[in-house]
This record gives sequence, structure tokens and C-alpha cells, in this order.
Amino acid sequence: MLASAALPACGQVMNSSPRPKVRGDDTPTQSRKSSVTNDAGALIRAADLTGAVGFVLMDAATGAVLEDHDADAALPPASVTKAVTALYALEKLGAGRRFATRILATGPVQGGVVQGDLVLAGGGDATLQTDQLGDLAARLAKRGVRGVSGRFLYWEGALPYAAHIAGDQPEQVGYNPALSGLNLNFNRVHFEWKKAGADWTVAIDARGERFVPKVSMVGMKVASRETPLYTYKGGAAREDWTVASGALGKGGSRWLPVRLTGLYTAEVFRTLAKAQGVTLPEGQAVAALPRGDELARVESQSLPEVLREMLRWSTNITAECSGLSASGAGSIAASGREMTAWARQSFGIAASFADHSGLGGASRISARDMGQLLVRAQRDGRGLKPILRDVGMKDSEGKVIKGHPVKVMAKSGTLNFVSALAGYITPPGGREMVFAIFTGDTARRDAVPVAARENPPGAEAWIRRSRKLQGQLISRWASLYA
Repeated sequence: MLASAALPACGQVMNSSPRPKVRGDDTPTQSRKSSVTNDAGALIRAADLTGAVGFVLMDAATGAVLEDHDADAALPPASVTKAVTALYALEKLGAGRRFATRILATGPVQGGVVQGDLVLAGGGDATLQTDQLGDLAARLAKRGVRGVSGRFLYWEGALPYAAHIAGDQPEQVGYNPALSGLNLNFNRVHFEWKKAGADWTVAIDARGERFVPKVSMVGMKVASRETPLYTYKGGAAREDWTVASGALGKGGSRWLPVRLTGLYTAEVFRTLAKAQGVTLPEGQAVAALPRGDELARVESQSLPEVLREMLRWSTNITAECSGLSASGAGSIAASGREMTAWARQSFGIAASFADHSGLGGASRISARDMGQLLVRAQRDGRGLKPILRDVGMKDSEGKVIKGHPVKVMAKSGTLNFVSALAGYITPPGGREMVFAIFTGDTARRDAVPVAARENPPGAEAWIRRSRKLQGQLISRWASLYA
């Protein structure tokens, strides 16, 4: 349980759907229709979900409603929010935007030594990884830099600092880290433990594919107890965890969130620079970016690729950094309000977004409004559909039907007792459709104590039934309307 990658805010796809009839077979139309459930209400009742179910199916070209059920119910969109964030970021930042992390020098380089300060300047890149930071250190070394006469500074002010994305999540979940203008490894550290006699050895590092630097500003101690699983204490210069020995077993690993994002990135860079022969003092935060000459930089992929990966893996920090960069607001909440105003003006919908990732449970949107947004986004050529993932048609066992002619380009979202799926159904010929399916028992979700929200009792079974319903509805629509 301790090592499991429980990601309640990450996107999930349909787990089950009956095999649809393929267009173009010689079965009479009436026979095809009678072979699927003609009553969506029967599917909803069979799902036996507590809470509410709302869905809409629309013609993608005209926006005409083909089928709906409680489509005006405002429910949490979970990570389907990220599809809205992608549209927002593309419009405000442009498809050519890349996020740069730079090394600046406030004085000239003489004899391999910077005559002044060296500055690690973040540019709001949520995707920066240890390997790219190692490349940045190598590029600095290639410039002939071996040391600095002044300070080693780091600047994270390109985005506002947030200690976490959502305040109602357990302390240890890696999908709810801090964020700022300087981020690394989605602001997570790798915690590994191994049984050693009657005790355990523990290690904390910032591993990548090519580099595995140790991290000293995050500490971990094994405590002789059964619960709580973790305790956390943060300070100005370090973060300290304890973990319950009763949950460790023989060994394992997991990623833990980091709160001191700039300090973490600066420490890892200092370690990587030392491996390249560049000796730096300990990093110091600076509130205002000093003027200096750029010595080296690394850049993210272009924005559409950043967003494509965000939608595929449902990375919360990427969504929040993208949204904050687009709005220029001073907090996640304020940025959510900016995106809300934009969505209402651009698409004429009444949605309300508390953040850009959907991790917080306060956002609300109806299936009808989500469908309307998707129809207009496609009609206006806003670039969302090309970066969505084909979640595939699935059989009754939840396995992808390989080579199925119908494509389902969609974004999914999951919170405890909340499940959502929205996107495009594209048959090989005929009518393309837009759909949105939202299910949620918000009262049940809110009743779960914060400490238990990583994997509360009953949530997994509820989500499984919701995903089965999603698959059944999509299979039905593909058979009846495509």
C-alpha cells in the first residue's frame, strides 16, 4: 500500500464497454439498434452509483443534442479541467511558447571564475527533469566556468509560489506538490527503503534516466509505529519526514512531494555542476531576478507537446503552471477565476474553475456546457482534438479492441467518488460526435477524512462502476448514432 502509485486525480479511461457493431456490415439497421440497450436510464440504474450522473451527446458539426440525461447538473470535472486549461494556455501563450530555465552571470568570466553571482533562473517550466538539469550543468561547464567569486542564487519568481495545489489532500501524495517558477521532477523526490536486519536503510534522491543525485535537504526517518503512515515537518531550509515501520515490509519506493521547490532544484543543480567540475556555494533565494548575461539554457518542448503530455499523464503541476503562465494571476485560485471568466466569454458557458488541474473538488461544470465547449473548440480550430489521446474502444473485459474503426479522443478525470470523461467519438465515416459524461457523489467525497483520501474505502469500486457506465454509453452511441 505504501509504495502504490495511487493517483486519484490522474486521468483514467474506460474500463469496460460492450463490443459495438461495425459500420458497413450487412445487418439491418433495426437489428443493429435492437442489439444494444436503447434505454440509457437502464444503464445508469445498473451502474448503481450514488450521487448524480449527467451526460450529453452532440453532433460535432452542428451542436445538435442527440441524447442527454441530467445534462445541466453542475458536477466536479476532475482532470477533464485540463482540457479547458489546454485551450486556455494555447490561446493566451501561443503554440510556439517554450519554457526556459537559464543560467545567468552578473559579471564576466575570468580564468574560469564568474566575477560576480551565478543565477539559476526558472521560467515556469513544470516539465524540467534531472537529466535536463544535468545538461544545463554540462553546458555551463562547456563555457569554461569552474567556479564563482560571488554567490550562487536561484530565482523562482516567474510564477507565484504555492505550497500545494489543493489543500484537501494527504500530505504524502506526490500528485499534490508545491509549485513555483522553478520546478524539478514535478516537484517530487524518490524515497526508497530496504530491510536491513531488524532495521531499514532509506535513501532520498532526484533520479533521472542518466543522473541519480542524492538530496540532503529532504530527510526521512523510520518510526516504530503502525499509524500514521507519514508525518511531515517543513522548515525554511529543509523538509523532514517520518514513515511508519509497520507499513514498510522488506522494501519498496515511492515519490514524495517537495515543498521547497527552488531550494530543491538549486541543490540538485549544484550537485550536477560539481560532477562537471563546476564548484558552487550553497544556493540562496533571490526575490528579484538580477541582471546578467546568459551563459546556458534548457527549454521545454513546444506548448502543444507540453500539453499533449499533460493530457496523457494528467500531470497536475503542468496544468497549474500552464494556467498560471497564461493568466499572470498571483495565485491558483485567482488564476482559476481568470480562466472561468475566459471560458464564459469564449464559449458562453456557466462553468466555475477553482484551479487548472481539477485536483480541488470545488470546480463545477455541466455536461451540456462541456459539450458546448468541445463543439465550439472543434469548429473554431482551437487545436484541442489533435493533442487528446485516443482512449480506444474496449470490450466487456476492459481490454482495448485493437484495430477498432471508431476512435475516442478524450480526457478523463478521477477524484474520490467523482469520475468524468469528455471528448470526441470519430467513426471511420459518418457523423462525428461530442460527448461529456460526469458522475459524482460530492457529499460522500467530502465526508472522507483528509488523511484517508489517498485510497478511501469504497472509492475504487465506485470508480470502476462509473467507468463501466462510460464505456457502455460510448459503445451504445457508436452503434446507434455514428
